Amino acid sequence: MFTSENGRAILFMMLAMAGFIVNDSFVKLVSERLPLGEIMFVRGVMALVLVLGLGVFNGEVRRFHLLMNRLVGQRVFAEVTATVLYLTALFNMEIANATAILQALPLLVTAGAAVFLGAPVGWRRWTAVAVGFCGVLLIVRPGMEGFNAWALMALAGVLFMALRDLTTNVLPKNVPTLGVTFATLVGVTVTGLALSLGEVWTMPSLLDLSFLAAAACFILIGFVCIINAMRIGDISLVAPFRYSIIVWAIIIGYFVWGDIPDLPTLAGIAIVVATGLYSLMRERKRLAEAGPAATADLPG
Repeated sequence: MFTSENGRAILFMMLAMAGFIVNDSFVKLVSERLPLGEIMFVRGVMALVLVLGLGVFNGEVRRFHLLMNRLVGQRVFAEVTATVLYLTALFNMEIANATAILQALPLLVTAGAAVFLGAPVGWRRWTAVAVGFCGVLLIVRPGMEGFNAWALMALAGVLFMALRDLTTNVLPKNVPTLGVTFATLVGVTVTGLALSLGEVWTMPSLLDLSFLAAAACFILIGFVCIINAMRIGDISLVAPFRYSIIVWAIIIGYFVWGDIPDLPTLAGIAIVVATGLYSLMRERKRLAEAGPAATADLPG
């Protein structure tokens, strides 16, 4: 059981990745019938209703005035810009190549934490992140012919994702997580509405609305968990656990679409899981060497 802040942050990160990939799966199913902007807008409205309901229930809505903060605005800007850049690139390049570029995010976050936040990042942690990235490449196996101007746009999107995560790490402690989630959803929902102005809206079926409601629930879980992960944990330790989204994707792909992973894919998954476990073991050892006071709240 995770009881330390880093342990809880790792758990939050893995839950966030699960939330995001389940959301993506529902969106993928609906995208066969509805355009992207309409999906983002309808899902966003549903998620905003959920956030406001939770905020009223637990009283956090009374603290939403604390969102009037430059860093919150910077985070929302980074989130919206990353979404537009990455999705635009994704629609114009092979999904394997886009996925490979996305997996550079833990490396960028680790580098940003070391350079801008002064996070202690040793060579072992750098190695673990880099090896995990190689495992992801083994899974998606992108082709070099697919890397072009759209790939640069995808990379720009990932850079803004890194800015989003680094900003989250330095948000004032009194700014409520649910409020940050609300601000993020407002930005993404408005962006969806703007995109939909150039689309032909389609009347969603009851099944479409059910899928979008489920997507709204899971993207809310993803946003809340990733904000918590970035706020309470050692950002360079937590970042590699983003790779867990690949494992979730393989599991969902098998049960929903019947996709069966081949041997290289299984090897890549093993590498990704191993690097995550190694990072956690290194953290346990570091805290153990720091003394009894530091190990009192170790995970497990």
